[in-house]
Amino acid sequence: MNLVISDPKSGKAFSHKTEEKELFANKKVGEEIGLDSLGFQGYVAVITGGSDKEGFPIKRDLEGPTRRKVFVTVDKKKGVRRRITFRGNLLTAETTQVNLSVRKYGAKPFAELLPKVKVEEKTLSAKEELIAKSMANVERSKEEVLKEREAGEGGIKKPKH
Repeated sequence: MNLVISDPKSGKAFSHKTEEKELFANKKVGEEIGLDSLGFQGYVAVITGGSDKEGFPIKRDLEGPTRRKVFVTVDKKKGVRRRITFRGNLLTAETTQVNLSVRKYGAKPFAELLPKVKVEEKTLSAKEELIAKSMANVERSKEEVLKEREAGEGGIKKPKH
């Protein structure tokens, strides 16, 4: 199960994967949960939403664990309404993502509690290298180009007039 924990103080959201589905079993959207068993000592969070295994969002005001098609206003100005599939507000084993918002903070900040993910350096393909090289040439100043023309360097010919 993937947890998306938002921190209202910093405005950041942190992703955390866990196998403890029992902690969220039969909980409803809007309930408070202690995050001590997940390794966040002293933290209390509120369930704000989520999605099921097929990606259907959980709707807070839809009772029960099942999926239903709800008649929802899509565009208020034009009066457009559509039937959209939502999952009920009760979390089950089919829930794969749970969104949480922190209400009470622990002693340590999230940055220290979560493991840092290293971002691998991306290697450029041949096409991307050519584009980068041509963009570097475009960014050269006019003066450099004129100096090269006068010196006859780089295969750029001097103008004949």
